[in-house]
Amino acid sequence: MTDKPIALISGAAQGIGLACAQALAEDGMHVILADIKDSVHAAAATLGGAGYVCDFSDPAAILALFDRIEAEHGPVAALVNNAGIALPGDFLAYDLADFDKVIGLNLRGVFVATQRAAKTMVAQGIEGAIVNMSSINAQVAIPAIPAYCASKGGVMQLTKVAALALAKNNIRVNAVGPGSIDTEMMAGVNANPEAFKTAMSRTPLGRPGTAREIGDVVAFLCSRKASYVSGETIYIDGGRLALNYTC
Repeated sequence: MTDKPIALISGAAQGIGLACAQALAEDGMHVILADIKDSVHAAAATLGGAGYVCDFSDPAAILALFDRIEAEHGPVAALVNNAGIALPGDFLAYDLADFDKVIGLNLRGVFVATQRAAKTMVAQGIEGAIVNMSSINAQVAIPAIPAYCASKGGVMQLTKVAALALAKNNIRVNAVGPGSIDTEMMAGVNANPEAFKTAMSRTPLGRPGTAREIGDVVAFLCSRKASYVSGETIYIDGGRLALNYTC
């Protein structure tokens, strides 16, 4: 058990999830990192936290993870639903199994984890915070990632629903929507000068964001500094959604 408030971050072995864990650890939280990759153990060790292997597309695995965390560490006070996949493909030939796989992790997994975390928060009177990873693709779209776009739009709406449902318990639920962030998911764009130029042409600040820039906003939303913020999706996109034209 720990005296510190506990934060659980999914998809935290690397990239944005790990950056979120780093920012929350610096804010004094005991961080629990979960990921489908075994490397989550080493990542957690660098932060003085704990790592668990968990497939967040599997509802039973999510529920078992929460049971184990509560038994070994205590109740979760902050949840960051970050685990996600894209699985691109041609719209007309897009495989239904891939569509279901993306929705299962990116949307259903978020619901299951949010509901499970909230049940303990309500039962124990914890005024917790939940932050979901949406995307600018909840608002705009890319034809090659239909399931991803649909899932992130769903996350935006699920965030609103959960915020309203849990407001009477002083549990805040928000989302963040990254734009072009310099992570493994953007590696293909970074390696292609023309693709990188195109991406930056629609990013007014003219550069990719960093994982830590996402992590810092997530940490803010989990803190008392955001005590009157709930039901919102904050887009961290270098001005992209405000852009009216490219040149």
